[in-house]
Amino acid sequence: MAEKTERLTQNTAGAYYVDSTCIDCDMCRSTAPKVFKRDEEIGMSVAFHQPVTAMEIALAEEARTGCPTESIGNDGPA
Repeated sequence: MAEKTERLTQNTAGAYYVDSTCIDCDMCRSTAPKVFKRDEEIGMSVAFHQPVTAMEIALAEEARTGCPTESIGNDGPA
């Protein structure tokens, strides 16, 4: 489970975030490319856009639940 205390500062403000346990596997970027991208400086994925539409939210949730290291958090309503 993602830890708020390990939230990467490169994430955009909002409910969805990636924490420092990310292994840069590309799963979230493949699943929800409008929400997650790779930060080249740190070599990890980050949430660069908070999902707004029903489709973006569904894909962000799919990425969160499918993350092999449980590095994606959602502090808002799922």
